[in-house]
Formats: sequence, structure tokens, C-alpha cells
Amino acid sequence: MAKLSKRQKALGTVDREKFYGVDEALSLVKANATAKFDETVEVALNLGVDPRHADQMVRGVVSLPKGTGKDVRVAVFAKGGKADEATAAGADVVGAEDLMERIQGGQIDFDRVIATPDMMGIVGRLGKVLGPKGLMPNPKLGTVTMDVAKAVNDAKSGQVEFRVEKAGIVHAGIGKASFSESDLAENFRAFMDAIVRNKPSGAKGKFVKKVSVTSSMGPGVKVALDEIAGA
Repeated sequence: MAKLSKRQKALGTVDREKFYGVDEALSLVKANATAKFDETVEVALNLGVDPRHADQMVRGVVSLPKGTGKDVRVAVFAKGGKADEATAAGADVVGAEDLMERIQGGQIDFDRVIATPDMMGIVGRLGKVLGPKGLMPNPKLGTVTMDVAKAVNDAKSGQVEFRVEKAGIVHAGIGKASFSESDLAENFRAFMDAIVRNKPSGAKGKFVKKVSVTSSMGPGVKVALDEIAGA
């Protein structure tokens, strides 16, 4: 008899038709995160929106109370004193025209881009590069700001951006498999609260249709919607 792989064994522990409570779902995800690295725990949602319509776009940021467990690299477009503030706050890359040239050359080794408002003329030229990667600074997300120190700190301390994609899907990392179940549950609920708060005016009918959690290499586990406030 062929030996079952870890992934096949993991699939055997999850009932694909069952909807689990939040705590049980996260417990299963942790138990099935058996890779040799600390897997990311992700949440995936199906929302009742069509993001092609502006009044049905879901986008925002949320600060996860227990952090992401990820070392977030931050690039900041700033000059003078604001550049010094960004560096002091722990930004990984700080610059202006030189940073633009670096990005145009294909060197994009960061996870978040922040800019002071006066730098948006330069940043705007990078729209075709940064836009598709979800890295374009945006005032609504707090990434176009004069308070670069706060923006860097927020990005480094567990702030997660989310944006609905085609077919109404949103997914984001909410921690690592090494986190405790209670920490993952706290992050999960904070993320879901942010989604519900960002329900757009054009959303009709049921807003949150499906929720599942998974680890980088593990099987998906469906979450019961009745445990999600406002869903």
C-alpha cells in the first residue's frame, strides 16, 4: 500500500463539507501546517460584490492585534527631514528620484510603499509597475502621508492591507502557524471586523458569502458564518 503523504493525511482530517467554528478551524489549520518552515495562516473570503463597480469596491487596512509574524520591508519616498524621519522609524529603503530609478530597473525588494504628498509626482510615474503589485501609495490607506514615522511603524507592527479581486475574492495573511490559537483567533476576528466595516454602499444581498482559513501548504477549512459578527 502506498504511503500517504503529509498533505494527503492532512486532507483526511478535514471534512470538506463541514463548516467549523473559528477556534476549531484554526486548530485544524495549525495541526496541518507540517512544512519545514513556519507557514503563513491565510483567510480567504467570497464577498457578494462586483469590484468592477466603484460603489462595490472593498479596500482598506487593518492592524492585527497580534501582528503578522512577517518581517515587512518598507520603502519610503521622501526628501530632507521626512527622509530622516523614515530612516529613524526603521524604513528599509528611503529615496526620491533614485528610488524611482531603482524600481524602474526592476529592483522591488519591499512589501509596502509609503510616500509624502509632494513625492506623488515621482511615484505617479511608477503606476504601471507598482499598481499591479498592489504597492501604489494611497491616502485612504494611510500610505500617502506627512507622518511617515507612524506609517512605517504601522506597516512594521502588523498592519495588513486588503483589496477585493475579481469574482469578489479577498485573501490575506493573518499570522503564522507558530502563533497560538487564541492569537490567530484574535487576528482573524479583527480582520473580519475590518471587512464588515468596509461593506460598500453598492453591496446588495448577503455580503460575506464564504470564509475559509488555510496555511501555506495545508488544506482549506470552511468557517461557519454565524460566528462572524455582521456577516
